[in-house]
Amino acid sequence: MMAEDAGITKSNFEFWLHKALEWGQITTLESQQDVCLHLPELQEFLVQIYGALKHMNCTDAIQKFPLIGHLLGRLCWNPFVIGHDECQKILMWCLCCLYSGEPQNPVELKANSWIQISLCHLLSLSGLGHHDSDINNFIVTLGLTSADYYMKLVENVISSLVTEISRNWFNRFNSQQSISLRVRSVSLLCVPLITLPEIIPLLEALLSYHGAGSEEVLHCEFLEAVNEAILRKKISLSESAVVQLWLRHLPSLEKALLQNFESLIFGQPSSVEEMIQLIKSSLLPQAACHPVIFRTVEEFFKNALLETNGAPEIMTIMQVFIRCFLQAYQGNNKQHKFPLKAYFPHNPHSLLRAFFKQPSDLPAAGLYQHLIHIAEMLKAIVETKCMRSCGNLFKTWFLFIHFGDWADTAAEHLLVSNAESSEALLWLLAFYYDPNAENHQRTQTMSEGRSLCECLTTLSGTPALSARDLLAAVNSKISRRQPATQELAVHLIISFLLFTAKGHTIAREFIAHFAVTDGETLRVSSLLSRTAHRVSQLEVKYQRTVKLVNDLLQILKFVG
Repeated sequence: MMAEDAGITKSNFEFWLHKALEWGQITTLESQQDVCLHLPELQEFLVQIYGALKHMNCTDAIQKFPLIGHLLGRLCWNPFVIGHDECQKILMWCLCCLYSGEPQNPVELKANSWIQISLCHLLSLSGLGHHDSDINNFIVTLGLTSADYYMKLVENVISSLVTEISRNWFNRFNSQQSISLRVRSVSLLCVPLITLPEIIPLLEALLSYHGAGSEEVLHCEFLEAVNEAILRKKISLSESAVVQLWLRHLPSLEKALLQNFESLIFGQPSSVEEMIQLIKSSLLPQAACHPVIFRTVEEFFKNALLETNGAPEIMTIMQVFIRCFLQAYQGNNKQHKFPLKAYFPHNPHSLLRAFFKQPSDLPAAGLYQHLIHIAEMLKAIVETKCMRSCGNLFKTWFLFIHFGDWADTAAEHLLVSNAESSEALLWLLAFYYDPNAENHQRTQTMSEGRSLCECLTTLSGTPALSARDLLAAVNSKISRRQPATQELAVHLIISFLLFTAKGHTIAREFIAHFAVTDGETLRVSSLLSRTAHRVSQLEVKYQRTVKLVNDLLQILKFVG
């Protein structure tokens, strides 16, 4: 018999069951001394029990040891037994052996419920905080308060389980399949305890454990519960643990994305800085440093853009997210850093490197040339004969709109630069707002954009420019039939208001009227927010612009 092979005789089992009953019923000093006297022998016996239970499922264990629940239950509720580090640790191992990750019958279901109750009692401060006087005296004798005793007990329980998972303690006796079943059981066992701060090391140990096979080892209920606790800010795990969670459970990642997205849309953050804070606190940009997670985020944004027909607030959120991702990526000093191509596998490396540079990182003299370089590379790709048939046009545009700062910088340069040629920058903006346009449509958009630029340049030299003058000029130049032309015009007008002296004088009055009457509040707000964040990172000369942008955002919030 297995029990006899493990050194467990019927008389030996009955002896310790009798002792457990006796210790539970008598709380005299003599009985407490008797517990302490027998602890070394009890430890040896529990090791034998554990060795036997490792080879069985719950049903087999109950058939072999019908009173195993009574024995372990009595011992788990005895503070003198669980106060002994090794005994307490082995008791935890035994409970984990009895727990069924996939209960097959009413007996296993009932056993699972009992084990969960036992653990909740064992780990709860309330369960340990109402000792009778003898137990309290015992704790005081140890030189501890009840809280200290509780903390020490919890640390030992968690430490024992972490050790077992991290070192594959079962390896000495069990197959890999059996180990995975044990880990699965432990993960399910943790579900009611997930929000206990002391259990975090165990959660992280479980999330870092991977079985030999391709199937998920951890129970989906555990993964969902951990993710829910993270999203509700009930627990705080390390970045690596969160990444492991989202890598192994796609629904958790999707739920985290959706919650963060909704907070950005419906929470209506007042600035890009507030958006950045919300995005970074979600840990999504940091987790996106793993290409698998990054591509899931990309797919999420792509679907959101397609479903909203490129809504400006969606584009702004995506662009701010990419900015946060780049900071995390560039600050990642890990030895095995993924190359840029791992994140954008379908785009030329030279284009990626150009986009990954920030406008604020380039000197003023080189900024215009870098813009021209980006425009020329994009144009060469777009005008390739196989572009449309290969379906790469959307991928190229999708990459471009990740880095909206370059479109904003192009619009600024068109209004303030003395460069002889503006064709490349106009093409860049025309493509940004309508990637699917035929050549003649894009040429028309560029022509209207050029006409508006010339008009705005003329107005900037007008001695007494009024908001009414600008509005009249805009209405005469904007084609209402072409959405791309209208969007480009709005971008150029906002750049005129923010980056020219004359624009500053009429900006407040113009925005209050234009944004409301033309229904452009969302688009204008997005442009202003992005611009405020971009120029705040540049030279001191933009301080007046930043102040103006903040004033305009307040006006839009009031009139909206």
